[in-house]
Amino acid sequence: MLDLAAANLLSPMVLCFGLGLLAALLRSDLTIPEAVAKGMSIYLLFAIGFKGGVAVAENGIDAGLALAIGAGVLLSFGLPVIAFTLLQRISGLSVLDAAAVAAHYGSISIVTFVAATSVTEAAGLRPEGYMVAVAAAMEAPAILSALWLVARNGQGRAMEPDLLREILLNGSIVLLIGSFVIGWITGPQGLTEISAFITAPFKGVLCLFLLDMGLVAGRGLRANRQGGGKVLDRGAIAFALIMPLIGGGLGALAGAGVGLSTGGVMLMATLGASASYIAVPAAMRVALPEANPSVYLTLSLGVTFPFNLTIGLPAYLWLAQTLNGA
Repeated sequence: MLDLAAANLLSPMVLCFGLGLLAALLRSDLTIPEAVAKGMSIYLLFAIGFKGGVAVAENGIDAGLALAIGAGVLLSFGLPVIAFTLLQRISGLSVLDAAAVAAHYGSISIVTFVAATSVTEAAGLRPEGYMVAVAAAMEAPAILSALWLVARNGQGRAMEPDLLREILLNGSIVLLIGSFVIGWITGPQGLTEISAFITAPFKGVLCLFLLDMGLVAGRGLRANRQGGGKVLDRGAIAFALIMPLIGGGLGALAGAGVGLSTGGVMLMATLGASASYIAVPAAMRVALPEANPSVYLTLSLGVTFPFNLTIGLPAYLWLAQTLNGA
């Protein structure tokens, strides 16, 4: 595992993230224009969805797909309960903030998933193509679970009429599922036609996107430090480092339990370990507007994301190989 961690730390992706993080902490004026960052995220979502659809077209659909999606949905419903309980025990966050944070840790980070896909392929593994569908299925249940936690603790409010629609029609979900379907319909022939667009440039675009993510994470950490560290206590920071290991372990066990390959177990572990910072924050603004965005964004993007990128991914790959005897 240490060898895997060392190799991952020296990969262009992680180093680009580190550059962005360092630049932000040093107050550099390095920036990525918002339109460019959005364009890169659209590209990455399309590429990973399309390639996943092609993989399913090549291998066909079997019971493994239904089992994997079922395991992912159960994880997405269950992880927020674990996260909320842990936060209540070790941090001073309010019920609303703890529930909002818990929603992020039950949902997934598609960028972490994309990075995990690259790490898996670099290790010579070929995960199931339908793991993209599993990722999409795990976006929404955690939000509903968090709302239930708030209601259960006596601070609930009526769900906004358009909230469920906003969750299910979130742009990242629509693009991911849509490109997956397109890749599934067109198959290997479709991939051949546009491979120069979605295969060769993929890792380069990912490096630039992670550079931007490093800048965003660094600004969040700097803002918290300038505030005297009052926004987040030590318990909350510890949670953001512990929860990925809990979610990753449960994800790996679930993946192995439904018979996924070593690469599939690695991706399921990553989905369980990652924390959303795109879809869930948008939903929380509508569902729990009283929750503090600086809390859940700093934890998910400023702490858990770099932890997963540098230490988590090699650990989840090692765990997948251990569970599957690879």
